[in-house]
Amino acid sequence: MATLPLQQRGLDTSRLILGCMGLGGDWNRQSPITEEHVKQAHEAVEAALSIGINFFDHADIYTAGKAEKVFGQVLKERPELREKMIIQSKCGIRFAEEESGLPGRFDFSEQHIRNSVDGILSRLGVDYLDILLLHRPDPLVEPEEVASVFNYLKTSGKVKHFGVSNMSAAQIQLLQHYIKEPIVVNQLEMSLAKVGFLNAGVHLNQEAAAGDIFPEGTLEYCRLENIQIQAWGPLAQGVFSGKPLVDQPKSIHDTAELVGRMAADKGVTREAIVLAWLMKHPAQIQPVIGTVNPERIRACADAERVQLSRDEWYTLYVSSRGVRLP
Repeated sequence: MATLPLQQRGLDTSRLILGCMGLGGDWNRQSPITEEHVKQAHEAVEAALSIGINFFDHADIYTAGKAEKVFGQVLKERPELREKMIIQSKCGIRFAEEESGLPGRFDFSEQHIRNSVDGILSRLGVDYLDILLLHRPDPLVEPEEVASVFNYLKTSGKVKHFGVSNMSAAQIQLLQHYIKEPIVVNQLEMSLAKVGFLNAGVHLNQEAAAGDIFPEGTLEYCRLENIQIQAWGPLAQGVFSGKPLVDQPKSIHDTAELVGRMAADKGVTREAIVLAWLMKHPAQIQPVIGTVNPERIRACADAERVQLSRDEWYTLYVSSRGVRLP
């Protein structure tokens, strides 16, 4: 199997990443972290480690900061784990503030990024992040400010590597023009249920392209610049692996049946088929599995050993599209 872009940059990363958005309870800032939340975090981390996952993905907004806090409690109780892990977090999204009437917004200002990283490190109880991502594009971004704070974070030892999430090739190029450190990650929504990243290419010069929203050329740019593409939502919220399909379109029902048949034929879980489909793409996509259910985490273990043929890959793609290719 080809080497991942992050591995080429010296990061000894697993192919799969555990997304930690589901840790810490609800998204209410006032709700306390309980012993049950800590237990859940321990079990999720242990399940991930048991199948070879050493990469953990966070964001400062996940469960209003409690996901990082509860993960930090795991590290406090098992400090030997820190140096065995790659820890990534994200910043740049700000919640609405009822008291002041401010809406939810994005903020790539130097002060906000600096404050966010300090908060992330404090909640996790760590000295540094392996990777920091800017979470969603800020229309008011001043790239010089981002460059300045990234330089500070790098030289101070608080962040080793930098990346982005949900950005197009052009948005990354703008930032990279000013930033000295290479942008090493772009995290995007991709799954067998969200095939826009493929449609944007195959619909080129076709009428069907009018409905495409995935930014054309982004995958190609990331491949050319050796930027690791990470997929959030790669399990498609479980629609192909057992979730009730109430109100889902025929294409989802048909594809779920197809995934089930392939899994049975190959003697693996349905989760493994769904992830293997994504991982067959030559862009070396790195899935960020969003479940914290230990059973579902372990169900992903066989993804790397599943070999889908070209015909099997296209059969799944066309089934999920719901219409034939142009």
